[in-house]
Amino acid sequence: MTADTAQSLARLAAERVDHRFKGLPPDADGLTVAELAGQRRNLFTGGFATPVLALSAERLEHNLKLMETYAARHGLAFAPHGKTSMAPQLFQRQIEHGAWGITLAVPHQVRVARAFGTRRVFLANELVDAAALRWIAAELDAAPDFELICYVDSVRGVELMDAALREAGATRPVDVVVELAAGEGARTGVRTETECAAVADAVAGTRTLRLVGVAGYEGEVPKADTERVTAWLRRLVALAADFDKAGRFTGLDEIVVSAGGSAWFDAVAEVFAEIPELSLPVLKLLRSGAYVSHDDGHYRKLTPFNRVPEEGALEPAFRLWTQVVSRPSAEQAFVNAGKRDAAYDLDLPFAQVIRRDGAERPATGVSVTGLSDQHAWLSTTPEADLEVGDWVGLGLSHPCTSFDKWQLIPVAEADGTVVDYVRTFF
Repeated sequence: MTADTAQSLARLAAERVDHRFKGLPPDADGLTVAELAGQRRNLFTGGFATPVLALSAERLEHNLKLMETYAARHGLAFAPHGKTSMAPQLFQRQIEHGAWGITLAVPHQVRVARAFGTRRVFLANELVDAAALRWIAAELDAAPDFELICYVDSVRGVELMDAALREAGATRPVDVVVELAAGEGARTGVRTETECAAVADAVAGTRTLRLVGVAGYEGEVPKADTERVTAWLRRLVALAADFDKAGRFTGLDEIVVSAGGSAWFDAVAEVFAEIPELSLPVLKLLRSGAYVSHDDGHYRKLTPFNRVPEEGALEPAFRLWTQVVSRPSAEQAFVNAGKRDAAYDLDLPFAQVIRRDGAERPATGVSVTGLSDQHAWLSTTPEADLEVGDWVGLGLSHPCTSFDKWQLIPVAEADGTVVDYVRTFF
């Protein structure tokens, strides 16, 4: 950890707890985050107010170690996607667990990462905003150790970047990779190899940009399955080899080939292991991000570890603790968390456990059927033992839209002891 990073993280610990941070103990107002963490309060008896989202300390560490080991085993550099958490404390832990750098999606996220000393950023998106490019040019010029790579996918985009960077008086070129689209009708990216060459030619015609490789996102492959994803990844590798053969990477130290979301990183590992010997070493850069907290829904079903269980298993680290506030009938109950608190864009939350008088048991016969802004609708069968005042622990689906609803998230050990607080910036 650099001195600048340590200083920036220390400022987070010095932030005062107050009304901005939901779920935290009201009697902690005025304490610093570090002081509150030092009290090691219990999540269930230490004054926390429901609803409150918590991260499991043990599961978070397990996931960090597992992906560090996975990337190393397969010879992959790892730049986990930081847009999942937008939590600089987690960025730093990912880097301490071997990450090459952090992937981000928009300029604001890069500003957050740089404010906390992140040295390497892979911007997995096109960037044509002149104001953002002026800031990036200044940041690159001011910090010789700062490295940034971003996508390009059109000649027009290259022209806009070049114009903005020339106007800014940039002295260091911005490193770019040509993004290969995942197929017709997919998201961003160049559709054909011929067009990829035209974009690369446009980059070569500037002094403000430098082509360093190729990249894309296999999660956008239409009707994705192992065969289709593998075929697209091989196209990406072939594009890198063709560019290299054409001398497009002359003068570099390495060639970047990057892909990898959270659903197909096993295919990325397999195909990237087949990359032929090129004229320079290849940085095989994986970008999966949802692993850090994993989840109890979408990614639990999609994780590649389901296909390769011998490689390990991620563990869902989030739990949203709510309280039963109404039990109007034997078939229905309501808890005090809704769309403002829980991810719901992919799946509804899952009722997992019930706590009463310090005892915890499975939420048998309880299911979430809907969400209002501040309530979850629960359906209860005859075997459900549920009363007003009970705490209900909900599992969540989709880490990205879980993190973004909470600015300061307690990190709790298995017995409920809160040992840290993670600050997010959305």
